[in-house]
Amino acid sequence: MNAYPPFAPRRQSPLPLLMAGAAFVLASYLLLDRGGWFTPPPSAEPRAVAPRGDLAALEQTFVEVFERCSPSVAHINTSSLVRTRYGGVAQTQGSGSGFVWDKSGIVVTNHHVVANAREVQVTVAGKNFRADVLASSPNHDLAVLRLRGKVDTLQPLALGTSADLKVGQTAIAIGNPFGFDQTMTTGIVSALNRTIETNENQNLMHGLIQVDAAINPGNSGGPLLDSAGRLIGVTTAIYSPSGASAGIGFAVPVDTVNAIVPRLLGGKSTTAILGVKGAYDYPAYRLDPDLGFASGAIVTEVQDGYGAAAAGLRPFRIKPTPRGEVVEQYGDVIVAIDDKPVRSFDELPRALSSRKPGDVVRVLAVRGLPDRPETVELRVQLSAQGEGVRSGT
Repeated sequence: MNAYPPFAPRRQSPLPLLMAGAAFVLASYLLLDRGGWFTPPPSAEPRAVAPRGDLAALEQTFVEVFERCSPSVAHINTSSLVRTRYGGVAQTQGSGSGFVWDKSGIVVTNHHVVANAREVQVTVAGKNFRADVLASSPNHDLAVLRLRGKVDTLQPLALGTSADLKVGQTAIAIGNPFGFDQTMTTGIVSALNRTIETNENQNLMHGLIQVDAAINPGNSGGPLLDSAGRLIGVTTAIYSPSGASAGIGFAVPVDTVNAIVPRLLGGKSTTAILGVKGAYDYPAYRLDPDLGFASGAIVTEVQDGYGAAAAGLRPFRIKPTPRGEVVEQYGDVIVAIDDKPVRSFDELPRALSSRKPGDVVRVLAVRGLPDRPETVELRVQLSAQGEGVRSGT
């Protein structure tokens, strides 16, 4: 008979139990963490302010320009009467911007901001004023207002120059877009000598400054400043399919403003003319297409004392005979001014709409008609309407 040793039970491993316990603990932790049990409660005490340090140099420049110049920027509100589509009359409200020109209470803005306004209210440096429109120049989209009341505390903006502007330099606009007064936007000068067509009268405006600073309705007439806080332009228009800022804004250069505003204040004409007249029945002359122009403006009189005469422009002579025939003595046919085509005499005012008296323009004319036509270029100094000049260049 075989003998066996006594049976000893086998000891079980604790590992499964430990793993199960660890899984339970982990699941419990995740559940409690998701429920926010381990998140510290919010403090009811104010947080400590982190020290900032000095402003960056560019930031400090913007702050200084705004603090110094914004008290000279005006918020303009207008009231006008317009005729409704049903023949009645309704009152409309308008809004724009402007800036203090001098210490006598003159404010400069856009012509289109105050055109046809019955009442003009101006807020500047925290004070409200009634204002009168003294004069305006639609061709340059500029107008001058005189404030009523005590104006001796108002400070005019410092004037810069637009002759030495460079693409890429800082451009700062302060105005009242959509009625939000004292709004500053910044950008750069995007381009110079831009030409656009105005919506109001389809005139051309030349030599404008293009900027990418945000300019919206209500900015019109406000100042465009350089980084030194000097006036370099007057905002006048935006290009935008939506009607809001699309990063393309335009401003009248300050050199133009500084020439036009004194003329407006002095009661002088701002309309620049060549000093020529035309015949109503013969505004245009059809040209040979080989010359590169389909037609041009006929000038029947060159007035003594004006730029066209001094430059040597030759007039047409058109005289009807007693038998009703027309006798022509051929003269110059104007076909372009500063590279802008001129197709008839009626287009001369449009081609000169953004020029000011004293400017010199390049007039391209066809001479030697009808047998030996050739193009000649004349440099004509423009005069103010009603003011002749002694010589031209």
